[in-house]
Amino acid sequence: IRRVCDEFGLMLVMDASLLADNLHFIKEREEACKDLSIREITRRMADLCDVIYFSARKLGCARGGGMCIRSEELYRRMRGLVPLYEGFLTYGGMSVREMEALTVGLEETMDEEVINQGPQFIGFMVDELVKRGIPVITPAGGLGCHINAMQFVDHIPQAQYPAGALASALYIAGGIRGMERGTLSEQREPDGSELFANMELVRLAMPRRVFTLSQVKYAVDRLEWLYANRRLIGGLVFTEEPEILRFFYGRLAPVSDWQNELVAQFRKDFGDSL
Repeated sequence: IRRVCDEFGLMLVMDASLLADNLHFIKEREEACKDLSIREITRRMADLCDVIYFSARKLGCARGGGMCIRSEELYRRMRGLVPLYEGFLTYGGMSVREMEALTVGLEETMDEEVINQGPQFIGFMVDELVKRGIPVITPAGGLGCHINAMQFVDHIPQAQYPAGALASALYIAGGIRGMERGTLSEQREPDGSELFANMELVRLAMPRRVFTLSQVKYAVDRLEWLYANRRLIGGLVFTEEPEILRFFYGRLAPVSDWQNELVAQFRKDFGDSL
């Protein structure tokens, strides 16, 4: 990629938000990198890039983020944007405490025993769901476990947002907050027609240093119950749909009384165990 960028005079910009997981997979899966340390792999990647930026909530386990720029000329071109979105260069959006926390987090990202925890937990969850016949994306990745809503609730038409409905049902049945990654996350076409996504997924991301194995097992147990009762889940329709960013600001309602029916079945099976 670096050679192609050089050939055509392009910058190589890397979004390093998910760097930690990828460092783990590179060392595990790439033959040429098996004998390199995590720090050495990071150095080689960074040396190829003109700009590296990242969300520190994912890389570094802190609030805020960072941008590393190799060129002073590029820095000068970009600095005028900072006051528009953050504040002046010397009083931007991060406190000294957060910068200190980020420094520690980036250093710990170089520790293989730190960065392998998330992928191992996710791999365990995916394997457990596969054993139970629950449709999930394989092989396991690094950001989270992705439930295949198109198969899980195949009775819900895409026009009624199956991934969004499944995410709602999972919250009802277990207090588990997932993220819809499907048609609901798309924008409508200019003529108002719906653009159906190629996949309907519910992403169950795992915050680093927060989840324990018992919480993962709990989520697997609730998903197993929900899969057994999946026919109770119905679709969703917009009651308030803004023209832009409907995924963030829109409001939806169930197409029927299915949410109450799901709660009734839950209480029948578990009482008030939540």
